[in-house]
Amino acid sequence: MAGPTTAERGERRPSRRPKGASGPPSGGPGARPRRLPGLRVLLIGLAAAALAAGVIWLLYGSDWLRVERVRVTGADALTSRQVRAAAEVPMGAPVVSVDTDRIEARLRQRLPRIDSVEVSRSWPRGVTLEVTERRAVLILRKGSRFVEVDREGIRFATVDEAPKDVSRLELTVDGAASLRRFPTDRLVEEAVRVRGQLPAKVAADTRTVAVRSYDYIALELTGDRTVIWGSPEDGEAKARALTALMKGAPKARHFDVSAPTAPAASMS
Repeated sequence: MAGPTTAERGERRPSRRPKGASGPPSGGPGARPRRLPGLRVLLIGLAAAALAAGVIWLLYGSDWLRVERVRVTGADALTSRQVRAAAEVPMGAPVVSVDTDRIEARLRQRLPRIDSVEVSRSWPRGVTLEVTERRAVLILRKGSRFVEVDREGIRFATVDEAPKDVSRLELTVDGAASLRRFPTDRLVEEAVRVRGQLPAKVAADTRTVAVRSYDYIALELTGDRTVIWGSPEDGEAKARALTALMKGAPKARHFDVSAPTAPAASMS
């Protein structure tokens, strides 16, 4: 007859554990309580919110990151005071809130001499205005004053004295019909175009660019020399022809490259 079973003897069946496991069995009297994952997420969320609030306060509420100085670079004809006044950087405002695009637009509008400008935040308490000014390539007389013209044909400033080493532009257009076809602004642009097409040595020696019409542009050089350029077209060919003429006839005083395939040079 079979003996009594384990259950009948009142004996407890031993728990099965993985081989090599140590410590009290899972679910036993010595088992550690499991941490709630939701509590960990909550704590992380609170820490992130506190950090974000601190950063926002530091950028917008702290006195440490507010505009205290404005630095100007690149100004030459303009003064740093002029640039700062036109920029109207909000002193005392949080550096992060400075509208750099609006300041750039304000500077270009109020100071036409500025060709380009870059406004940047200089942490922790500054703003930098990096200015590039327009440079005159021609000067146009206007009464007793002079108008500066840049490489794009933009008349950007009126000054009391003509800048040194800048060619003078003379507009003596004949006839209203010519002006209707090619208005003054267009002729100024074409004069600048011709000035940019000249060989470097000729450009340096050019004292006057005289414009009578679109088809008649002449140059007055140092040494009582003149060049009939003609229209602004075929500039590269005219520049090569003029260089060859000056090399072949160094004592000539009059050069005509209006027809670059048939250039001419003479003493008078």
